[in-house]
Amino acid sequence: MRAPEVGGVRLPDGRGQVLRLAQGASLSDFADKIDVNPSQLVQALFNLGEMVTATQSVTPETLQLLGEEMGYKVQIVSPEDEDRELLESFDLSFGEDEGGEEDLERRPAVVTVMGHVDHGKTRLLDSIRSAKVGEGEAGGITQHIGAYQVTVPVDDVERTITFIDTPGHEAFTAMRARGAKSTDIAIIVVAADDGVMPQTVEAINHAQAADVPIVVAVNKIDKEGAQPDKIRGQMTEYGLVPEEYGGDTMFVDISAKQNLNIDSLLEAVVLTADAALDLRANPDMDAQGVAIEAHLDRGRGPVATVLIQRGTLRVGDSIVAGDAYGRVRRMVDEHGQDVEEATPSRPVQVIGLTSVCGAGDTLMVVDEDRTARQIADRRNARKRNAMAARSRRRISLEDLDSHLKETSQLNLIIKGDNSGTVEALEEALMGIEIDDEVQLRVIDRGVGAVTETNVNLAAASDAVIIGFNVRAEGKATEMANREGVDIRYYSIIYQAIDEIESALKGMLKPIYEEKQLGQAEIRQIFRSSKVGNIAGCMVLDGIMRRNAKARLIRDGNVVVEEMTVSSLRREKDDVTEVREGFECGLTVTYSDIKIGDVIETYELVEKPRD
Repeated sequence: MRAPEVGGVRLPDGRGQVLRLAQGASLSDFADKIDVNPSQLVQALFNLGEMVTATQSVTPETLQLLGEEMGYKVQIVSPEDEDRELLESFDLSFGEDEGGEEDLERRPAVVTVMGHVDHGKTRLLDSIRSAKVGEGEAGGITQHIGAYQVTVPVDDVERTITFIDTPGHEAFTAMRARGAKSTDIAIIVVAADDGVMPQTVEAINHAQAADVPIVVAVNKIDKEGAQPDKIRGQMTEYGLVPEEYGGDTMFVDISAKQNLNIDSLLEAVVLTADAALDLRANPDMDAQGVAIEAHLDRGRGPVATVLIQRGTLRVGDSIVAGDAYGRVRRMVDEHGQDVEEATPSRPVQVIGLTSVCGAGDTLMVVDEDRTARQIADRRNARKRNAMAARSRRRISLEDLDSHLKETSQLNLIIKGDNSGTVEALEEALMGIEIDDEVQLRVIDRGVGAVTETNVNLAAASDAVIIGFNVRAEGKATEMANREGVDIRYYSIIYQAIDEIESALKGMLKPIYEEKQLGQAEIRQIFRSSKVGNIAGCMVLDGIMRRNAKARLIRDGNVVVEEMTVSSLRREKDDVTEVREGFECGLTVTYSDIKIGDVIETYELVEKPRD
């Protein structure tokens, strides 16, 4: 059998072989798998009309198309599978308790509070832990996330509950979804005087998608117009049937402001956990967990808030969290007290990572620092490749020229005070719906102050820098002013979204629609050595206007699509316009006119966008 020819280049015959390639793989990676020179694949794609370099990350569709041409079945390995295979290569696994049933011990339930903005989530959390989070928040909206533990007596036994505090604005959908993944139980807060709102439904969907039991807290029962029973009826539409109606969802009427029934709510959480879940973990294995939040502290360096899911984390352990690694130098609990070890469901702040990990990254203890560094480096390379493939738009030779002329692009650099906020802000901005002719591209993101390096990158790529709860440091502001780089500072996320959306809409090319002005029939033609042919016309309808755009119609067909009325006279006077029913003389920027032709004038009016 002859080898297949792809784009005029003879390449190996795959004959149905399966090739596994990582997301963001390059043509060099593909070539290594099939043992050919990468330049052959570059040439084949070029001949097929697509320009790609050998080391450039390629979209999954391109890899699969190229594979099909050669007879290979290309499988793009998901990030989860790739990460699992990476850990297996180091004889590690994530997500399983070691040992048998006898090694498992009961652990506290992990709870996330969700619900619509301004329905009292932060106030409820304040009441539970008696600390005023909301007072320092811009606009009264929770901008940061953290985790802490509280104790509650149930049947005369002290029970511990771990709370994950998530932000309250709808832009943080992604973070709330991630919170649900590391959560055992979700408390959905609904205001008794307001009812089920869009974010309430969104929170319910997140919890149900993660298969998490739900406890409903009907808040603000102390307010006038509160209708707890109406809330119960509304929630049944979303599959949450109260126990008093014969269902299995616990509803608790509370007032976070008046501190009413808070203990009853915590008791409902413990009872739901006991009834619906088997919350056990092995505390005697190497620790595994999830990073709830991470930020860069000026004095302490990268700090990660970590929720331990199994095993015990100790000071001195070598750890890897996402693409960050290090050794646990210090652990601090929610009260700022030093902790020597953290058991399952225990949230702690970990100090000792070499870089800021991402919110939701998995954390695990490994044998030695070298192993942690190798895993982190491999993950980092994979993330860069996947990002490069995702941000690369396929451009063929045919549409390259039009792409360069037509596409407007707004480049952004996002800096924030913690990684969860940066990620959520990026997802919210990328979700802004704008026409295809304008693109939004985040070229860099990071935690910490705006630096001179950020300004340099912004200047080189015409980017706007967004600082969320951070400011510029050192000479970055001075450099930005000198280079003309725009740095925008925000403390409320929806202000950033609104401004970026306005900027994107401002980059859209205006849409014009044609508005007809009038028609005139040529009744006579006068020859002039100075100005050429002068059309003696009768205005049939509308108006003839000097300098207006016009088209020439002959026997019902358009002869000239675009010309201009260059001069206009009424009798012996130069005029600006002549109305219907009057005669006029005019010249147009087209000489081959005939008696009986119709000159139609029009103007282009900018059409407002939706």
